[in-house]
Amino acid sequence: QVQLVESGGGSVQAGGSLRLACAASGPAAANHALGWFRQAPGKKRESVAAINWSGADTYYANSVKGRFTVSRDNSKITAYLQMNSLEPEDTAVYYCVASSWRTIATRPDYWGQGTQVTVSS
Repeated sequence: QVQLVESGGGSVQAGGSLRLACAASGPAAANHALGWFRQAPGKKRESVAAINWSGADTYYANSVKGRFTVSRDNSKITAYLQMNSLEPEDTAVYYCVASSWRTIATRPDYWGQGTQVTVSS
């Protein structure tokens, strides 16, 4: 089992930045890939970014490449999502996820509660 707790959401104007954090806990937490999904009102959940257990491999959705950066600190088993140049289209609930690298961006095993990110124009 892996437990995930997100923090760092909030409201920002377009062009601004936010950093999300995801603290993972549980016996297998350190061995899991960590990532982020988001769900905007009326839209399906979509994968945003992910990082494998060692930090050597990362994945980004095309819509966030060049603006978002995912990282992790394995001493704290915490993942971060640095979001720059935010756009109103980035407004969504952001969920931290944990899974194997094979499924982290498609059907992750574990989900956090979510944190709201609102970008105003």
